[in-house]
Amino acid sequence: MTKPQAKGRITKLRQEINHHRYLYHVKDTQEISDAALDSLKHELAQLEQQFPDLITPDSPTQRVGGKPLPELRQVQHAVPMLSLQDAFSDEELSQWETRNKKIVRAAYDYFIELKIDGVAMALMYEDGILIRAATRGDGRVGEDVTHNIKTIEAIPLRLNQPHPKRLEVRGEVYLLKQDFARLNKQRAKQGLKLFANPRNIAAGSIRQLDPAVAAERPLRFFAWEITAGAVLNTRTDEYDLLQKLGFPVPPDAKLCRDLEAVSRYLIKEDKQRNRRPFLVDGAVIKINDLNISQRLGVVGKAPRGSIAYKFAAEEATTIVEDIVVQVGRTGVLTPVAHLRPVSVAGTTVSRATLHNADEIKRKDVRIGDTVIIRKAGDIIPEVVRALPKLRPPRTKPFSMPSKCPICRSPVIKEPDGVAYRCTNRNCFPVQREKILHAVGSGGFDIDGLGDKIVEQLLQAGLIKDAPDVWQLTVGDLLPLERFADKSAQKLIDEISQHKIIPLARFLAALSIPQVGTVTAQDLAREFRSLDRIRDASVEKLAGVSGVGEKIAQATYDFFRDKTVQKIIQKYETAGIRITAPETDGALSSKTFLFTGSMSDMTRDEAKQRVTALGGKVASAAGQEVDYVVVGEDAGSKADKARKMGLTIITPQQFMKMIK
Repeated sequence: MTKPQAKGRITKLRQEINHHRYLYHVKDTQEISDAALDSLKHELAQLEQQFPDLITPDSPTQRVGGKPLPELRQVQHAVPMLSLQDAFSDEELSQWETRNKKIVRAAYDYFIELKIDGVAMALMYEDGILIRAATRGDGRVGEDVTHNIKTIEAIPLRLNQPHPKRLEVRGEVYLLKQDFARLNKQRAKQGLKLFANPRNIAAGSIRQLDPAVAAERPLRFFAWEITAGAVLNTRTDEYDLLQKLGFPVPPDAKLCRDLEAVSRYLIKEDKQRNRRPFLVDGAVIKINDLNISQRLGVVGKAPRGSIAYKFAAEEATTIVEDIVVQVGRTGVLTPVAHLRPVSVAGTTVSRATLHNADEIKRKDVRIGDTVIIRKAGDIIPEVVRALPKLRPPRTKPFSMPSKCPICRSPVIKEPDGVAYRCTNRNCFPVQREKILHAVGSGGFDIDGLGDKIVEQLLQAGLIKDAPDVWQLTVGDLLPLERFADKSAQKLIDEISQHKIIPLARFLAALSIPQVGTVTAQDLAREFRSLDRIRDASVEKLAGVSGVGEKIAQATYDFFRDKTVQKIIQKYETAGIRITAPETDGALSSKTFLFTGSMSDMTRDEAKQRVTALGGKVASAAGQEVDYVVVGEDAGSKADKARKMGLTIITPQQFMKMIK
């Protein structure tokens, strides 16, 4: 075959393959068998191999291939990828509508679409050719994953005619439930760790450096928005154009005249969502008129013209086998339900917090009860309610103990709250938890000082509080179980390397009542020194953004406690140096989470560098986290971050950011 002949044949093959891709993914129909389509692709690949200069970026053969990348390149979104405000009831939808009507007094209807549980993606086309695909990232900056997105058959590499010169489309990468089950079955046979859920696979696949990994996984795509390149009046127009250009859109999207129609749609879809072939966690309700949506603008990080309605979390029933009271680091007693193990939202649950005595009384939860369990936000197990009709005879209402279950000291109920507290400041679990908190990842982050070691040190009388840790010697450790010369020296060296700590983390390490990581960072930014915080009045403390009157009063009282003053003095004697946060640093307003080991610096050094450059450090995965730095041997934090769709970066990418 001559080159001109090959060129003509290649053009026809591409047109035919793209036609059948469109029918299958957009029109949900099929004219030829999968085997026949594979044969066409095979012929195209052979011709391109024979005439490699005829290969173009939009060829169907370019969906798989390419060399692994050393790292993912960051991409600035021209239009920020905003988050949506959540609603959980008709009442919240009504409140949303009322707020909008106050801003734009106009009649409008609603466009509603299924909220697919996948990973958001921004696709950029020029002259009808896909030139870039980027993740959401922090909403402003994402990661270039074009090499992986090209492996997804549902995404057109070339748009159908006629198309705008430049177009940005956004949508969701997802995985079918049956494909998820099949992949996990294969991994089980290979002895590999199973994937947590379909979304976890999608998120992990599109962030692979090697496109061959993504190509092995049957990822799919739904488009739901055009953000640039087309002048449109309504959401219905938007969906029509997306399909004409070659994109599949979420099924059963509907135009609703008012919120009553929206409510009927939600009730129907909630009932049948489990029968969908993909995971659905809610629906997105949008004002159909795009001009009105634009006039409404944005509040915080969410557009006013759209809202995400979340379906109820998956629930299950089980038996409360016991209610155990735990003592925390502040002495507060927390009741925890020990449950007959049950699967909820894909994980096995055997414990659930009952929060406090008032909550137990309100829900009337008793030992032996059958209860409904759900995962709040699909993460934290909670007891929704008891089912009294299934209650065994002669059960008694639960009551908090009058004495601490550990030290038997009197328990008091706080006069202005619902918490019960052990009155013994030296209660063993209180001291243990305080020390563990101080030396843990939220404080000094000393590796090697885990539960068992701290408990050993307390029982041996070698430490009474956290500052005593810096007075330990190798000789103190050698008589203890698990310690030899090498391990003892290693721990002492580790402790000695953690004498410098940012102010925010020192405040967190002190265990100030009601002051968590975020509040500690707010106080540190405002006052910039421990002395200024100690000397501040209640009024000045309450004036800090994020600090209310109760937290201000608790902080003020805390620093006037003589025991606290002695603890701080002991820290100073131990040579602890507290560093002030940098104002308007390079990482200002950014929050980082670290997991796994780093080669260029220790995790503690990395955290100190973040706070020194004006950033914040989180101790757990949450929506407030901008970047998750995943090093070698990363643990469950990395898995959770991927499940939540947070932006993952390597230690090398982090080093570039701080340089």
